[in-house]
Amino acid sequence: MGGCGDGWQKDVSMTKILLVEDSKFLRMATERALARAGYTVTTASDGLGALDLARKEMPDLILLDMLLPKMTGPDVLRTLKRDPSTTKIAVVVFSGLSHKNASKLQQDGACGFLEKAELGLDKGSEGFLSALAAIVRRLNLEVPAGACASGAHG
Repeated sequence: MGGCGDGWQKDVSMTKILLVEDSKFLRMATERALARAGYTVTTASDGLGALDLARKEMPDLILLDMLLPKMTGPDVLRTLKRDPSTTKIAVVVFSGLSHKNASKLQQDGACGFLEKAELGLDKGSEGFLSALAAIVRRLNLEVPAGACASGAHG
């Protein structure tokens, strides 16, 4: 068997990301970019699903949208950080909201902030992947070779 994503072979150094995004288009495009870059990706489309998957999958990093159905992003963040089983998971806010909430979100436990508008996702995924790679490196997690900017082989 051994098709994509069936979990039969697991690379322990692969950085696992839980992407939480309610926009189906943005979720699929971002998931595809992350997977192509070499990350292991799981997705959730609402806050409750995010909490459930975080506990089951124990990702290295969660990319968390703030405006979610069923439970808001800030509530998901606070719940993750209060739960002993998920408190150590790095949470990066992935939002269309401006940075004005960044300091409050950092107090609540967010370790990074990616603003969708600044990343130019409509023009491709390179800006997003390099911004994410910088955060992943800062967290001492594995940055897959495909996540590095094209042309920077070495």
